Amino acid sequence: MYDVIVVGARVAGASTALVLAQAGYRVLLVDRARFPSDTLSTHYIHQPGIARLARWGVLDAVKATGCPALSRTVYQVEDVRLDGGAEEFEGQSAAYAPRRQLLDKILIDAAVAAGAEFRDACSASGPVWDGDRVVGVHCRSPQGTPVQERARLVVGADGMRSTFAKGVGAEYTVQDPLQSCIYYTYWQGLRTDFELYERPGRWIGAVPTNDGATMIAGYYPQQDFDRVRGDALHFYLENIRTTSPDLWERIAQGGERVERLRGTGDQQNFFRRASGPGWALVGDAAHHKDSITARGISDAFLQADLLAECVGDGLQDPARLDGALRRYAELHEDELFEGYRNTLFVSRLEVTPERLAMLRAVSESPELTGRYFASAAGALSVEDFYDDELHARLSASA
Repeated sequence: MYDVIVVGARVAGASTALVLAQAGYRVLLVDRARFPSDTLSTHYIHQPGIARLARWGVLDAVKATGCPALSRTVYQVEDVRLDGGAEEFEGQSAAYAPRRQLLDKILIDAAVAAGAEFRDACSASGPVWDGDRVVGVHCRSPQGTPVQERARLVVGADGMRSTFAKGVGAEYTVQDPLQSCIYYTYWQGLRTDFELYERPGRWIGAVPTNDGATMIAGYYPQQDFDRVRGDALHFYLENIRTTSPDLWERIAQGGERVERLRGTGDQQNFFRRASGPGWALVGDAAHHKDSITARGISDAFLQADLLAECVGDGLQDPARLDGALRRYAELHEDELFEGYRNTLFVSRLEVTPERLAMLRAVSESPELTGRYFASAAGALSVEDFYDDELHARLSASA
């Protein structure tokens, strides 16, 4: 019998297996995919996520992949330009954006090094029940052989369309409509920082990643998805050209597209009930939001840490574990809701006069610029960001 089974070995599941194995628990990590492998995803890890990688002892491995340190952010909205870096968080001033086939494998290897057992090409078909309590999972081996594994705690980390969440009946506690759709691909031959460009109804993000490549993503309102996907490459290139002319010029001077265009119109926005007797959810299985703020990976790390902290050393006592899981569910939404609310606001792709005035005031102060980017990273609350200096600048410009 395992202490913990984690279903899903991408960033949420692998990091959960890692921190629970580091805590001394016997952990089984399973995933239906084979690794290393890529997945539809943003790559950017904000400073709070980087700080967790450092604490877990895997940041050096991420750096060793060659993905560049991203200490400078450029954000252009109409005539307003923010140019700077986020305030340092727990000693980390840079973000990183590794490719997922590299990051996921690093976290899996670290979990195994900490004592976890890993099985890829192993699909989990549903929970094993003892009364109203989850006590394991039904799996299929790579050869198709049915296997039943048991544990004191089963963690679902199998993504936005989580089969495990459906199996345990984890209902939605918050659910909002789709906001934006995205297409992205990779370019070589570009000189970029982490760059964001916005105009009404359009958004472009450029993210340097491994092997000298830059991921460029284009966002559109959800209602445009059917039209955009009919000629996705045309609309993607037109979005870059009209939303970020400077970036378009750099592409024209020597950029080369090196991978196929990927996209989705299914960026769901929700929270699910995050735990029950013998089970918990982490990552996109528990909470998903539009990718426009690139908070998914960092928030997955937060959830892994939060679950491990709540469980503590109480896994062997079912009553104590149930209390810990209830506590995790209570804290889960509290910790993540501000970022969720802010993401919904940004993903509307509306440039309001009020937001433009705020950004203009921020652009006049390097300190406020750093605080703004720290807030966007989840390292500073919105309440703390709106300090006396910002209120004074907004009042002066009114």
